[in-house]
Amino acid sequence: MSDVSSNNKRIAKNTLALYFRTFFSLLVSLYTSRIILNELGVTDYGIYNVVGGFVGMFVILSSSLSGAISRFLTFELGKGNIDKLNNIFCTSVNIQIILSILIIIVSETLGLWFLSEKLNIDPSRMFAARCVFHTSVIVLVLDLITIPYNAIIVAHEHMKAFAYLGITHTLLKLLIVFLLPFFFLDKLIVYSFLLLTTYIVIRILNGIYCKRHFVETKWRFYIDKSLMKEMFAFSGWTFIGSSSAILRDQGSNILLNLYAGPVVNAARGIAEQVNGAVNSFASNFMTAVNPQITKSYAANDKAYMLDLIYKSAKFSLYLLLFLSLPIIVETPYILKIWLKVVPEHTIWFVRLILLFALCDSASRPLITAILATGNIKNYQLIIGAFQFLCLPISYFFLERGFPPEITLIVALVLNLCCLVVRLILLRKMIGLSVRIYIKNVVCRVGLIGIVSSALPIYMSCRLSNNLSSFVVVTGLTLVITLLSIYFIGCSSSERYTIKNALLNSYKKLISSVIC
Repeated sequence: MSDVSSNNKRIAKNTLALYFRTFFSLLVSLYTSRIILNELGVTDYGIYNVVGGFVGMFVILSSSLSGAISRFLTFELGKGNIDKLNNIFCTSVNIQIILSILIIIVSETLGLWFLSEKLNIDPSRMFAARCVFHTSVIVLVLDLITIPYNAIIVAHEHMKAFAYLGITHTLLKLLIVFLLPFFFLDKLIVYSFLLLTTYIVIRILNGIYCKRHFVETKWRFYIDKSLMKEMFAFSGWTFIGSSSAILRDQGSNILLNLYAGPVVNAARGIAEQVNGAVNSFASNFMTAVNPQITKSYAANDKAYMLDLIYKSAKFSLYLLLFLSLPIIVETPYILKIWLKVVPEHTIWFVRLILLFALCDSASRPLITAILATGNIKNYQLIIGAFQFLCLPISYFFLERGFPPEITLIVALVLNLCCLVVRLILLRKMIGLSVRIYIKNVVCRVGLIGIVSSALPIYMSCRLSNNLSSFVVVTGLTLVITLLSIYFIGCSSSERYTIKNALLNSYKKLISSVIC
């Protein structure tokens, strides 16, 4: 019981560290997104989004290995096999380097041809688009090589360091916003190169931290052939799921460019910014929980693992619902205040992408549990098929004149199907109770969503679209959601724990004031 209590406290501390990082990043992101949109203009902002997203598709060649790297490192830590960690780390880094070289070759040939010949970009902006393309390729390579370093930080649960690195990157991006107006060259080109510089700095800092704190990150050109086969066997099936997800997201972005142009790409890019800012809170909670799920499976503690899955799914959804519901209700006013120019279709893109994020959040602990088992063949085949269907179905509807929002509606419906598949598979793998999950997670969150949104939506429709009504509706939404989570979403024992935590925090605050 003491170990469970210690693990829970560690999760809580790590989550708070990550929340601080996310809250800071959120404030900066809201500010910088508006300035960058105004500095670049809607068309150039859309070009950056579609070109950067297109380059991101090349991560298909390596993203499947990313999950394998994280899983293998965390699994060995859970088993207490420290000696094997350096072999895993070095093998991971060297594989990523080799694949990065392959990505550069493919992207700078086939990718550059597709950019020049197929994407819907004004010829006068093609040189700038190519500059964005080249810098985006380098950013992608830096990200890939950094993956093993981030994985080892998260596996050791050094979330404060992870948070500080994220905050540093955010500050560097903020510096770009202050510098950008002083450049008189093509601002899209300047922005892409300045952004690349921030990734180089973070890559250097990341390497320095790992070298000083983890002996297993001492790099050497070593590849364990048997380990490489095991990792490729694992990642081979993961490739299906990861590649289909990337094709779903970035392929839809390219379809939007072909059928609607860069302005709609800008609208989706803004929606992604909102989603990234809000969704990162729930993501950070899962970042703190994921190592515990994998380690508990490695230690054969399935009871604790199942408890973590149920509770992490529920509370990550509560958090995301609390943050996203006011935005969904008041999207038009928020975008009007946040952005001087609101591209067409942005309002519904934001709402739909937040609903997609809620559905996706319910699956995150399930995905971690499946990957921890290593039994992923059937899972990846089924999920990959559902995710891949998003592209042809979206194409079918866009070809027949449906609005751009149809791409997210299709993705949302298929994501719900994927959630059902994950539940059924985990019932066979680890004995997860689908009934308990549906009752305690899906139904409770659904009920809270209905109760919390009914009155705010009515009030938003009745009141004028101004600051006072925005404050009233937003405040009402937050209060109702918080009360609904507490009284409907939490069990009696969870309410008791929350009350004690709040009481202890209050006592500490009072004692510190008195002293």
